[in-house]
Amino acid sequence: MKRIALFFATALALSTQGAAASDAAFSRWLDSKVWPAAQASGVTRTTFEAAVAGLEPDLRLPDLKPTGGGEAFQAEFQSPVAYLADNKLDGLAAGARKRYATNKAVLDKVARATGVPAGIVLAVWGKESAFGAAKIEKDAIRTLATQAYMGSRRDEFFPELVAALVILQEEHISRAAMKSSWAGALGQPQFMPTKFLTDAVDGDGDGRRDIWNSTPDVLASIGHFLKSRGWKAGVPWGVEVRLPASVACSLEGPDQGQSLSAWAKAGVMRADGRPLASGDVGPVGHLLMPAGRMGPAFLVSDNFYVLKAYNESDVYALTIGMVGDRVEKAQTIRGGWGKVGGFTRSDVRAVQKRLEGMGHDVGTTDGLVGFRTRVAIGRWQAKNGFPVTCYPDKAVISALK
Repeated sequence: MKRIALFFATALALSTQGAAASDAAFSRWLDSKVWPAAQASGVTRTTFEAAVAGLEPDLRLPDLKPTGGGEAFQAEFQSPVAYLADNKLDGLAAGARKRYATNKAVLDKVARATGVPAGIVLAVWGKESAFGAAKIEKDAIRTLATQAYMGSRRDEFFPELVAALVILQEEHISRAAMKSSWAGALGQPQFMPTKFLTDAVDGDGDGRRDIWNSTPDVLASIGHFLKSRGWKAGVPWGVEVRLPASVACSLEGPDQGQSLSAWAKAGVMRADGRPLASGDVGPVGHLLMPAGRMGPAFLVSDNFYVLKAYNESDVYALTIGMVGDRVEKAQTIRGGWGKVGGFTRSDVRAVQKRLEGMGHDVGTTDGLVGFRTRVAIGRWQAKNGFPVTCYPDKAVISALK
């Protein structure tokens, strides 16, 4: 028994020593790497020391290396079927309508200033933080420092940590009140700190940009973000369409847009059977098929890609656009979904690498089925005699993995 007790005592001591060494290295990193960058950005030593006093890495965060943390995937990048279910879109739209009634004056002001419709702003607010009801409880500085120190995307998080220190220096929020998501996104609009500095605005006129507690600041900031990314006033995000079999699904993407008349000539019409009109998508439409031939099709405008600047996911941008529409009028997705899924992210990554090796542009070999991967799959299917679905299925994965 004494030997067992001694073993555990020794193991505990070694573990404690290892943690202490790790914390010491973290502290040295803060002072030798973070402080010079923060100082160069205008952060005083007083602000810096107050921000990092007693700071330790948060080893519970996902996507840490080499701590053994698992990869973290945002839900928007999973199968589109569940996230675009009508009941979910309708639920979000109902919440948006309720908030419109109580924030009409602010939303109308934002729409006049930015050209972004109230429905779109409300949809982003609802999606990002459940209209401010979601619990955003992470210590932003600790989260960002951990990711910048030992996350798998250190280079991306380091400037975000410095930007967060600048926010504290400018006294937009107190150290204790600066809360974020596990990825360091701040407040109700879920802005990364660099985006806060460039896009958060004072919507209530109190001289502060408080995206944690001020609804006018939150709504005005969302509108300003989208306007600054190129939102065109009066242009719809897009419309669901019927795509004839003669129109290739590999025509998808922002780089293959065609005039509305060209799509109409090819037999494309609205999903409800009516002819396409400029009020549906504007003068130029881009084909979007989030599940290839195994799901509904859309024609989208440049404003759709502005929504993707907020979150790169096609499904996210579709959610925002359709919820925005449903705030004013009940709608439904008319196109059916086939059996989408049954593969892993590593399966998709293997397919992407094979296609890339053949000279196809898949975007990034990240295991996500983005439009470039869908187009590459469709072109490969057409060339090799497979049914052209523009989406990974068992046959594609078996042939290319």
